[in-house]
Amino acid sequence: MAEAVLEVEALHAGYGPAKVLFGVSLSLRRGEVAALMGRNGAGKSTTLKAIMGLLPPRGGRVRFAGQDITGLPPFRIARLGLGYVPEERRIFTDLTVYENLEVGRRAPAAGRAAWTPERLFTVFPNLAEMRGRRASAMSGGEQQMLTIARTLMGNPEAVLLDEPSEGLAPVIVEQMADAVLRMKEEGIAVLLSEQNLDFAAAVADRAYVIERGEIRFQGAMAALEADEQVREAYLTV
Repeated sequence: MAEAVLEVEALHAGYGPAKVLFGVSLSLRRGEVAALMGRNGAGKSTTLKAIMGLLPPRGGRVRFAGQDITGLPPFRIARLGLGYVPEERRIFTDLTVYENLEVGRRAPAAGRAAWTPERLFTVFPNLAEMRGRRASAMSGGEQQMLTIARTLMGNPEAVLLDEPSEGLAPVIVEQMADAVLRMKEEGIAVLLSEQNLDFAAAVADRAYVIERGEIRFQGAMAALEADEQVREAYLTV
């Protein structure tokens, strides 16, 4: 069994007086894809933000690559090799595709091949065709792919993906799945928050199901697909 690159233990977090997470625990192994699944408001995005330091944890511990990162500022966590792709995309709309990628450039860890724009264009062929286009002229799906590509330019060991398939056309969702699987092939661990069971099943090895800030299921993705009771209780709208 591969070594855990990310370990979250009994994580508590919230916004102001409102508590959202109640002791969330999960792990992510090197080179695997794990899906954090649940309905809107279940705590998926809050979990990723608390891991990344965008939301200060109120309890628990987060370890990444053997280091305790609990409560560290996001820029320090990113420098350690944990990438984050927010649902809101947050690209630089006045810059071109190529310029957005260059903004994210960071040296890789020793012994690892660096991600370059040219290498990323093989993963995201749509971006190759519009490398000189301003990001403001791209579709939502194209912007989402650019956000992921820019994150990879930082040469992360693991990536947190927040709702990567939400609101995208089916053809873009397929390309997004291909990109996640390519990241896995490159040895990058991926933790994605997701509501789309079909998308998660296409890319994830394991699944966690969260409801009202607590983990209600954890196991192989195939086990979740086979468990109609869990899916009916926590995933159906």
